[in-house]
Amino acid sequence: MDQVILDKLVANFPGKFVRKDLTKKIKEGANVPVYVLEYLLGMYASSLDEELVEKGVENVKNILARNYVRPDEAEKVKAKIRENGGYTVIDKVTVSLNEHKDQYEAEFSNLGLAGVQISDEYPKKYDRLLGGGIWCIVQMEYWFDENDQRNSPFIAKKVDPIQMPGLDIEELKRGRAAFTEDEWIDLVLRSIGMEPTQFDERVKWLHLARLVPLIENNFNLCELGPRGTGKSHVYKEISPNSILVSGGQTTVANLFYNMARRSMGLVGMWDTVAFDEVAGINVKDGDLVQIMKDYMASGSFARGKEEKNASASMVFVGNINQSVDVILKTSNLFEPFPEKMGTDSAFLDRMHCYLPGWEIPKYRPEFFTNDYGFITDYFSEVMRELRKTTYSDAIDKYFKLGAQLNQRDTIAVKKMVSGLIKLVYPDGKFGKEEVEKILSFSIEMRRRVKEQLKKIGGMEFFDVNLSYIDLEENREEYVAVPEQGSGTLIPEGIGKPGHIYSVSTGASGRIGTFTFETQMVAGNGKFKATGLGGDGQAKEKADSAYKYLNANASSISASISTTTHDYVFNTQDLNGVGNPEMLSLPALIALCSVTLNRPLVASTVILGDVTIGGTLVKVTNLADMMQVARDSGAKKILVPMMNAADLSTVPPELMATFNIIFYQTPEDAVYKALGVE
Repeated sequence: MDQVILDKLVANFPGKFVRKDLTKKIKEGANVPVYVLEYLLGMYASSLDEELVEKGVENVKNILARNYVRPDEAEKVKAKIRENGGYTVIDKVTVSLNEHKDQYEAEFSNLGLAGVQISDEYPKKYDRLLGGGIWCIVQMEYWFDENDQRNSPFIAKKVDPIQMPGLDIEELKRGRAAFTEDEWIDLVLRSIGMEPTQFDERVKWLHLARLVPLIENNFNLCELGPRGTGKSHVYKEISPNSILVSGGQTTVANLFYNMARRSMGLVGMWDTVAFDEVAGINVKDGDLVQIMKDYMASGSFARGKEEKNASASMVFVGNINQSVDVILKTSNLFEPFPEKMGTDSAFLDRMHCYLPGWEIPKYRPEFFTNDYGFITDYFSEVMRELRKTTYSDAIDKYFKLGAQLNQRDTIAVKKMVSGLIKLVYPDGKFGKEEVEKILSFSIEMRRRVKEQLKKIGGMEFFDVNLSYIDLEENREEYVAVPEQGSGTLIPEGIGKPGHIYSVSTGASGRIGTFTFETQMVAGNGKFKATGLGGDGQAKEKADSAYKYLNANASSISASISTTTHDYVFNTQDLNGVGNPEMLSLPALIALCSVTLNRPLVASTVILGDVTIGGTLVKVTNLADMMQVARDSGAKKILVPMMNAADLSTVPPELMATFNIIFYQTPEDAVYKALGVE
């Protein structure tokens, strides 16, 4: 660490920082939460003198060995308290008021004790004892009174919290002023155990984005990426205020409200509820996704006769098994979600941020810092305290959001801006340049959600060109999503004869892009359709195209002869939507293309179909079809003339991206697709 930053830490945050390599050393041998360890290290080993640090580490090890209560040794410790009349323990203590006795009582997590007498001064002094409990060093006493059977013989005599019992937020704000932006970001990253010198600026900001759910109320984040990039690390190790729910069945009672017990679920008890391995979430309860949608949109949910409010953020992390390029071409970035979530556009629209996990490199040992950072518990308490403030209006002074951002987009962007400002500028001192950088980043994270929704939900989510307007200069800046610039399904340039592209509704009811490849060899007029599985109806449509060609070959071209060749026609479903409903017309054009040895006009997509009798079939959902065609990379599009009136339903900006070519007959479609004048 730069000596300058270390000096600033010593001057502004005495006793609030720790060397992170010490945590790693002890953590390996003691199964105590990181935040407990670091608090002890902050007390005994925060010196810069190496000798004193060594002594401090030994001290901490001895304290843990002597006083930390392991759950399997609870009875042994209870016996020790009884035999000695007293003993000091380290355990998680929760205090509640017993109104029947008019006294406070403590519950010990690992020791398995409840109803322990505790002085009134401690819950008054350390109010977090009453709100979920904190880890403490407790001097226990044992006093058994035969005449008093109501009270536990165990007494909590002296209680010293080893988590932050309280927080001076003003100290943090004063301390922040001493650091530059880069110094502060590096310090925050070291506080969560990462080494910032190993990351470029973009990756640093992606790590900061992971912390937004911990510092912002009701913030919904999704991060999918390769394995080993630390997606769940932050929510499991860094904060005592977040819980990581591993994949598997999650119930409404567990997550929201238990009607039988009349008690709040996880969203009422934690600041952040993170779901690990989203692909493994088992949604058996039909109400779950519905209540989730309600909660993610408003921060409230209805159970029974009451409406409940909670402020927990929701995080969804999981793995993607293919490269992003492949996923973008063939599916969407929400694909790993279980079907009830991943195909529900209303659920996905409630995501405020989609963090591109594939941009974070796989963690290596050198990514973990050995340098000084804030004690984890102090830092998590800072984040918890900052949840009470908001900077969602920070952009209003300098910028206005573009016209394509709807209400949900606006809320998402403003929440993210607020969270990142609180992380980087907790003192509230920032200018136009700082806000613009955060605003642009936040819009990108939201646009990634919209781009995928457009693929899933069609025209409803057409408005993806998110932007912001500089009020001073009156300029509009559009924010792009880096991965959208990747290759398209339909390559540029002229393809091979017999290779055709079409857009159609698939058997699943979703719209997708299809490629048809035809091969011709010497033979006696046999035709075989492949790639359609056991779908007899689809094979029939392919056969009808061949029969139509046989019957009408002379009217298309005198040089077509189907009796001297055999044909193999193959269909590929590029988006995984099932066999195409509109198959006969693309098959006819593909057969003509290979027979005439003439390729399809470059970047062209065919829409529409033909019956065996030669009647053209009108295209439904024209706007959605054109949207999918554009996303696939098409520049020209063949449309039946009977659809001309439907162009009024297509947004002008979408129409402007195509050269639209109308056809009136199947033969006309063949000529125009192959560029025959």
